[in-house]
Amino acid sequence: MAGQEKPNEPPAKEKEKEVELDETENDVCPIKEVELTVPKTDDPTMPVLTFRMWVLGITSCVVLSFVNQFYWYRTEPLSIGSIAAQVATVPLGHLMARTITERVFFKDKWCEFTLNPGPFNIKEHVLITIFANSGAGGAYATHILSAVKLFYKKQLAFLPAFIVMLTTQVLGFGWAGIFRRFLVEPAEMWWPSNLVQVSLFRSLHEKEKRPKGGTTRTQFFVIVLICSFAYYILPGYFLQILTSISWVCWINKKSVLVNQLGSGQNGFGIGSFGMDWSTIASYLGTPLASPWFATANVAVGFCLMMFVVSPLGYWFNIYRAKNFPFYSNELFQADGSHYNTSAIINSNFQLDKMAYEKQGPLYMSTFFAMTYGLGFATLSATIVHVLLYNGRDILDKIRGALGKSKKDDVHTRLMRAYKPVPMWWFIVILVLNIALILFACHHYADILQLPWWGVLLACAVAITFTLPIGIIAATTNQQPGLNIITEYMIGYLYPGRPVANMCFKTYGYISMAQALTFVSDFKLGHYMKIPPRAMFMAQVLGTIISVIIYQITAWTLMATIPNLCDKQLLPKDSEWTCPMDHVFYDASVIWGLVGPQRIFGNLGVYSDVNYFFLIGAILPFLGWLAHKCFPKQNWIRLIHFPVLLGATAMMPPATAVNYTSWIFFAFLSGYVAFRFYPKAWSRYNYILSGGLDAGTAFMSIALFLGLQSSGVALNWWGNNGEGCPLATCPTATGVVVPDCPVFS
Repeated sequence: MAGQEKPNEPPAKEKEKEVELDETENDVCPIKEVELTVPKTDDPTMPVLTFRMWVLGITSCVVLSFVNQFYWYRTEPLSIGSIAAQVATVPLGHLMARTITERVFFKDKWCEFTLNPGPFNIKEHVLITIFANSGAGGAYATHILSAVKLFYKKQLAFLPAFIVMLTTQVLGFGWAGIFRRFLVEPAEMWWPSNLVQVSLFRSLHEKEKRPKGGTTRTQFFVIVLICSFAYYILPGYFLQILTSISWVCWINKKSVLVNQLGSGQNGFGIGSFGMDWSTIASYLGTPLASPWFATANVAVGFCLMMFVVSPLGYWFNIYRAKNFPFYSNELFQADGSHYNTSAIINSNFQLDKMAYEKQGPLYMSTFFAMTYGLGFATLSATIVHVLLYNGRDILDKIRGALGKSKKDDVHTRLMRAYKPVPMWWFIVILVLNIALILFACHHYADILQLPWWGVLLACAVAITFTLPIGIIAATTNQQPGLNIITEYMIGYLYPGRPVANMCFKTYGYISMAQALTFVSDFKLGHYMKIPPRAMFMAQVLGTIISVIIYQITAWTLMATIPNLCDKQLLPKDSEWTCPMDHVFYDASVIWGLVGPQRIFGNLGVYSDVNYFFLIGAILPFLGWLAHKCFPKQNWIRLIHFPVLLGATAMMPPATAVNYTSWIFFAFLSGYVAFRFYPKAWSRYNYILSGGLDAGTAFMSIALFLGLQSSGVALNWWGNNGEGCPLATCPTATGVVVPDCPVFS
């Protein structure tokens, strides 16, 4: 169990060259951020699959899976990332290296192993973090469980639920294996967020001299972690108004217009900002890992949506916008009252068309409808953009697969020392998963509702979009989703069945998203020179373990918390209102139960939103044409329409203050620091991100376990919200909503 995977050892001379690869001009990475961050050396003899790796890796996976699933349903959902485990396991790893016996068992036999092969090393630490990653992201299929059991109030057995959870998480391995050659090996596919991890690993393991007048990276990380840990007690408990400081609302709290303009959580967010790292990094990820050109595209897309498109739609009363709140993910009737979805479901768990006609068409806030339109545009823009800007590179890699490849970069050449993961491993996982999904959909057809052709179509959608969206994610740190197009497709092909819609969306969208998560982890292993087979093992095993914990935790919470997710029956200040599940449930009503034909089709109110598909296809072509006409204007090439159009894809549940705060810090890091202080940026930027993540995560856990779980609350004005009580009020004449003024 010293467990080291035996690499194909190069000859001594070649090995010596390998260590010195960074000395030649040809080995300079084309991506400056990677050149400044990732080491170009490797020690293939370093033990990897050690006893302590197994213990700490599996433990990290179990703990993070439980904690993240526990927080999933809370009003302020908290996602504890793998960085918390990455930091916590360092002292434990060193402790195990010092205390566990070094005895060699079965010496000189084929099964010889030792529990302690030497000092705790960086490659063990990477695999521990890969295990932790499996429990850090949550399982999207949990939304299906919540929607069926908690919102639709239907029965769902443990076994079909587990099969859906497992297969949605593992199916992506197939797509990851197919496209790893395109998304891992090329130097241009650099996956910016991985540089945070690389920088943190180096700071925790590499010994360095303290620079004159400065700190080492390890010292800097510890300082940031302590400061972040200590500071988060303010926005996390004592002064929660720091989450969204919406000072414009304080000018006139009785004015609906002022409240709408100033609210960072339910309005435009003008002047609103957050001094809480969980607010800043919660939906878009760490702003310190975003390249400046991607940040600029997000900023432009957000401003156009929030300050141009949405205000025009609202004040011109498009789609009866003034009958509803400016920003809301709720579903409404034409008069502004909430839509009673339970009244339009028949005994077969399908749409009751007569009841729907009687109750009237379903409405949503115009902002919500526009975000769906931008989702349409993002999808078509993604396809056109990748074809125009990356088509030749894709063809080059296809030629490379046929034996006409370009020269590998330094990191790819270093990884040649290890045995690759055979393609048939991925194919076996893919085939077994599809077979299990088909079995479940046939055997549990009454509840899952998805026919066999729906399974195959979902897989076809996922494999079609994995490469183009992977290229965008690998170069911009932004990942357009397939949730809207998958809902749209199955909604038209198989209407009136909400669970079929949810399952199709999950298999079509999340298997692609999971594939990109696996590919991103492969790239992290690529940078850190982890044997690919060891990385594959950690990913597969960690995913299976995390699914088991997710399922058990969710099932337990559903059984033990009364009225979980039901806002009408829960106490007013309840922590269990499930905002993310509400958005998912609303989508299942829109696309599955009612169906896109009655929402966005010829029978619906929002049919004009379909023009966004055409807009999304045209804009990248115009940008590409402008670049060809003005080749010296480099800024034109940096216009990235899939990122720009998809900037507000997380709204809702993300709010304006999440975006404004994220953009500000991303500007400081990606433009100011990177351009004017490059040495400080390369040394401290990603360490700062890791320290802020870890400190916030540790304090949030401490606050929950020590105070919030016991109901110990602090009631004063600093914890009474952002102070915009009328931001959710409609402004149409005669619409009556509790606690809101009536306009005449």
